[in-house]
Amino acid sequence: MADNYQDWVGRSITTLDTLDPQRSNALLAAFGQEPDGAIGDLLPPLHHWLYFWDVQPPAALGHDGHPALGGFLPPVPLPRRMWAGGRLAFTGPLHLGEVARRVSTIRAITEKTGRSGRLIFVTVAHDITGEGGLAIREEQDLVYREASAASPPAPVPGPLPAATWQEAVECDATLLFRYSALTMNGHRIHYDRDFATGQERYPGLVVHGPMQATLMLALAARQLAGPIRHYEYRGLAPAFDGTALHICGEPAEGGAVMWTQQGAARNMEARVSC
Repeated sequence: MADNYQDWVGRSITTLDTLDPQRSNALLAAFGQEPDGAIGDLLPPLHHWLYFWDVQPPAALGHDGHPALGGFLPPVPLPRRMWAGGRLAFTGPLHLGEVARRVSTIRAITEKTGRSGRLIFVTVAHDITGEGGLAIREEQDLVYREASAASPPAPVPGPLPAATWQEAVECDATLLFRYSALTMNGHRIHYDRDFATGQERYPGLVVHGPMQATLMLALAARQLAGPIRHYEYRGLAPAFDGTALHICGEPAEGGAVMWTQQGAARNMEARVSC
């Protein structure tokens, strides 16, 4: 099936946006942090995901709330889609208030078979340039999979993880809705409980993978002395609202290893390099 979409490989789109401090500050406030970013300050790690919105009219949305496929992204017929992971190289600064440009290119489309059936991975590369030149080189892995009659188990609260660094975040429906709004992510699994539990058969609202990645990198940045050069993360199992999400980390040679955890199950893991 992936061979049918190879014409999409190499497609590119360019987006301009102003890194408005209010949007970054709104996310800090949603996380319970001090929203004190001002024009000229450094953009916090991964806050570039708050910009470069793909805003589509209702007629151009799919049933799941995402922009319909077949424009920039290929029209993969598998109904479930998730952000599986990614890799970033931070090559220069971005500052609040400046105009930035993102060039997005479809790098690869591959098909695999997993325990849940057929999977199609779409890798999208993003080059983000600010007023000082190239600032971020990024690859995102999107996965499309078949619908499943089975429902993943709800997380069971457990003891605190054994981690050198950790903090607990209550990913309730309000936080998930606010993150969806700030990133213009219309995917209904994050804020529409009837859709998430009825049509998608999840045990609750799904915690955004990018939000978990942001919380992990923010914790690492507070603990590490040197500037962060590279960041790689991947999803292991979905996290859901209603159970505390633990953001965890350990120092490692050249940086840190990070993960998120609900109960005994790890949801996402990452590697930070300085």
